[in-house]
Amino acid sequence: MKVDSGFGSQLTQVPQNAREIESAGYAGAWTAETSHDPFFPLLLAAEHTKTLEIGTSIAVAFARNPMTLANIGWDLQSYSQGRFMLGLGSQIKPHITKRFSMEWSHPAARMREMVLAMRAIWDTWLNGTPLNFRGDFYTHTLMTPFFTPDASEMAPYGPPKIFLAGVGELMTEVAGEVCDGFLCHGFTTEKYLREVTIPALARGRAKAGKTMEGFEIVGPSFVVTGTNEDEMKKAADGTRQQIAFYGSTPAYRGVLEAHGWGGLQDELNTLSKTGKWVEMGNLINDEILNTFAVVAEPEKIAPELSRRYGDVIDRISFYAPYKADPERWLPIIDALKKA
Repeated sequence: MKVDSGFGSQLTQVPQNAREIESAGYAGAWTAETSHDPFFPLLLAAEHTKTLEIGTSIAVAFARNPMTLANIGWDLQSYSQGRFMLGLGSQIKPHITKRFSMEWSHPAARMREMVLAMRAIWDTWLNGTPLNFRGDFYTHTLMTPFFTPDASEMAPYGPPKIFLAGVGELMTEVAGEVCDGFLCHGFTTEKYLREVTIPALARGRAKAGKTMEGFEIVGPSFVVTGTNEDEMKKAADGTRQQIAFYGSTPAYRGVLEAHGWGGLQDELNTLSKTGKWVEMGNLINDEILNTFAVVAEPEKIAPELSRRYGDVIDRISFYAPYKADPERWLPIIDALKKA
């Protein structure tokens, strides 16, 4: 199992952070599109590392179009010498329409078409295939030599792998059908992964006439750990708050319903509308915490992650919404790499 890390958003700190992540033994590192652009840090990381795989988890797909993403993917893949992973996510309708002022409709179908359009563009640039992509949401039929990158830039590596994040079954099926990998949301459980996510991915692969072989599943996992009671409590409190935040989102209700906790989503959503974040966290009891997170002393983290996910997840990262000593993860990384 590969173990990945994440980058901070401050560009001035990325070179040092990237070198430290690589030297610590992580296989890859991901950026998230939150308060900063997710692609700029990866350019710096590529410059200051040699083997570290780099990717977005996630870049907001519908804030962009296939051509802009194809350009960005091309440049990062060639500059990193084949180490870039393009991780996309749909976000939810209010963010797309109100924050990005972009169109929203039929997200799963739109995402499928976006990925296929990018692949058509890369095929044109790499192989000279005439660009003639015509879909319901995107149309790309014009490409002249002036706007065509040199194929030799990408030829040694091929296009970047495309990963798609999802929670619902339709988007998950799309990932299986047209992508190279799937980014599990941190708000998932072993039960949901095995009973909902994996079957949906397999259905998507079957649509494309493919098996699950070679398809990568990336699983960020909530981890609650510490070396004393106070550290464990702070870690648990921070994680409860994050689980509650995600649980308040209607789009993620299915994960809770898989455990018979659908009513909790209503309570969390109501509290979120009045900003009662502490009260929300208090609703995440020990049973729920232990279902979403691995809660254990540092030496027990790797065995439990391997037990839950070792046969289904190819890459994993630690989702720790609290401050923790970076050195704490080193023995866990080594143990997971050997698992």
